[in-house]
Amino acid sequence: MILGYQYSDLEGTKRNAELSERLFVSQKAAVDGSKPVRGGIPVVFPCFGAPTHPDHARLNQHGFARNSVWNWDGTSIDEKDYVSIQLTLKPTEAIAAVYSKPFLLTYVVTLSEFDLKTDLHVQNTSTSVDNLEFHALFHNYVRAPSADVLVGPLQGFPYYDKTESTEEGKSTPKVEARAGVDVKKFTDSVYENANGKYEVTWPGGGLDIATSNLKDVVVWNPQETGRKIGDMEENGWENFVCVEPGYVRGFVNLEAGGSWTGGQTLSVVHEERLPNL
Repeated sequence: MILGYQYSDLEGTKRNAELSERLFVSQKAAVDGSKPVRGGIPVVFPCFGAPTHPDHARLNQHGFARNSVWNWDGTSIDEKDYVSIQLTLKPTEAIAAVYSKPFLLTYVVTLSEFDLKTDLHVQNTSTSVDNLEFHALFHNYVRAPSADVLVGPLQGFPYYDKTESTEEGKSTPKVEARAGVDVKKFTDSVYENANGKYEVTWPGGGLDIATSNLKDVVVWNPQETGRKIGDMEENGWENFVCVEPGYVRGFVNLEAGGSWTGGQTLSVVHEERLPNL
């Protein structure tokens, strides 16, 4: 099922036929709009992490989409196959105070029996020659035992390890050697130009994630550093891994009047299986 917070962490919980939760939401998460929801699938726009683009200088980490109030723009239901909802976000007075670019975001979420599909449509609504440069990312909190979960196939892909810094203070570049990426220790890795299809597997089940137009993926779990996160439930890091498809190495660049769409489909894996990584 979906818990519909009308800001951009829309999918609080999804259950399959066996009533197994597939998305994690912290028991201490704020659901009143006072801060982003700790869990579900927060939408990251227009910056990932701390702002690095001049247009984003006044924004908080991960931008404003994940804790803005979106407008409900309709529901589509096929009783046999799916239910789909559409939300929109455009500049409000609060957004315009920290971000001057014109835009229109349309977020479409489609739930079928075993799949959850999310699509983010971005339009540059400028009437001048002003380009829109942005990051976009789905911050999936996959409910899984962090001691046992593996993510792949990422072997051979370059990534940036944000838990280690170079002498210049930048994330350490590496190449993934593991067939299955674990999160048994603090993990914050940004994989660049990955393959767009991922398996998240643990004893008893898993999720497949297929993406469109999202060239990068982030794997994150804070482990014991999660104690410093105010809205993290006790030992909550033991119960999830974040697998976050996005476009975050470099910026999407839209000319005035242009549009861009990035999407993902999360599919429930029912049978217990060994990782096919």
